[in-house]
Amino acid sequence: MKFSRIKNFYVVSATITVLAAGFYFNLENDEIISQTKTVINGYNILASSTEEYFFPNAENNENIIADPLPQKLENPPEIIKAIYVTDYSAGTSSYLNYLKNIFETTEINAVVIDIKGSSGYVAYASDAEDVKKYNLDNSAISDINSLVRFFHEKNIYVIGRIAVFEDPGYSKARPDLAIYNKEKTKDLANPVLWRDNNKLSWVDPASKDVWDYNISIAKDVLKHGFDEINFDYIRFPSDGDMKNLGYPVWNGKTSKHLVIKEFFKYLRQELPNEKISVDLFGQTTINTDDMGIGQIIEDAFDYVDYISPMIYPSHYIDGFIGFKNPADHPYEVVKYSLENANKKIKAYLQLKKEEILKKNEAAGSPAALSEVLTVNSGLISELDSIMLAKIRPWLQDFDMGADYNAEMVKQEIKATQDSMGADYNGFMLWNPSNIYTKDAVSKTNK
Repeated sequence: MKFSRIKNFYVVSATITVLAAGFYFNLENDEIISQTKTVINGYNILASSTEEYFFPNAENNENIIADPLPQKLENPPEIIKAIYVTDYSAGTSSYLNYLKNIFETTEINAVVIDIKGSSGYVAYASDAEDVKKYNLDNSAISDINSLVRFFHEKNIYVIGRIAVFEDPGYSKARPDLAIYNKEKTKDLANPVLWRDNNKLSWVDPASKDVWDYNISIAKDVLKHGFDEINFDYIRFPSDGDMKNLGYPVWNGKTSKHLVIKEFFKYLRQELPNEKISVDLFGQTTINTDDMGIGQIIEDAFDYVDYISPMIYPSHYIDGFIGFKNPADHPYEVVKYSLENANKKIKAYLQLKKEEILKKNEAAGSPAALSEVLTVNSGLISELDSIMLAKIRPWLQDFDMGADYNAEMVKQEIKATQDSMGADYNGFMLWNPSNIYTKDAVSKTNK
């Protein structure tokens, strides 16, 4: 699928782009940073002269104190306005200076940080059992606790992103759980890993061991004060040598979307009191099938707090809703997609209410809603207690198909507000280089 191929390309290329961006920041900011920097547990960041920090890893520090784990943000924002940050960006002092300026001059109040991206490596020294066992961390973030404090001290909501089933790291460590190439594999005891068009390997989406592995990473991240976990790549592969996909666990008979739905359910079971968001293809807001990858938006409604469809106008096919180049029409594409998502939620809510009413009718009580509202307060409470996921989309802030300047990004944000109305819960901006269009979200932009 065109959509998935492009997004995979961007995720894979993010590290290279960010390294270049880091070099740019170092060149531009060295003089300013050298005059104003303060060390916080190994990070050089801009800080006021009144701030004092003690850090146990510093040389000649006679004031070593206990370093308790960070807590979640005490008063998280109701409307999330986030930007995506790779692990390497988050571990770069000059980039933190850039973010500090973003927070001071824009409405951005949240960050989505790669904890396990498409490399399959975890960004810090996690205590998750298999991460330690197989040496699956890259230490891009040298001090995760200080990083969380850095954001929380600025009242920034911190989301940890975990790429789930696209995972070259774990598939190499556990080839028995990885999707293998049927044509090239002669002995299942020594499988040849299947790879997608970006040469990345995947683990079997039906494997409970894989589920538990990713949840163990999430639980460790949450111990460090992260406010929310964002799960990405919750799907079956979409591109590559599709005829030679071999699954060590999936039986090929259970519907792909039911496999993914069970994963959603398991996430909620294992993370019962945590904020969970999941990334889905933008087309899930419109399609009724699972597009061959197992994603149906309704399958997540009961189990997560936020659904984040990736509504990048440049990723829709030519001719979408009548536009030769959808990227040139960010407002219309985003609005159309989110209006459809809203319709799906409302229809799903109505179905759940009807199920409750039918159950009530079977018990001998009136089924008509108007009658119920006058005679059964318990049923009213049950109807009112239905909680479904909220929509909080990923929006495009990178050049593809069109020059995404401030006005283009503003149009996407306005479309999100207009389409969601009272159900507006914010947005998340994606740019693989992590350099964002500040004027689109400046504090004067309402």
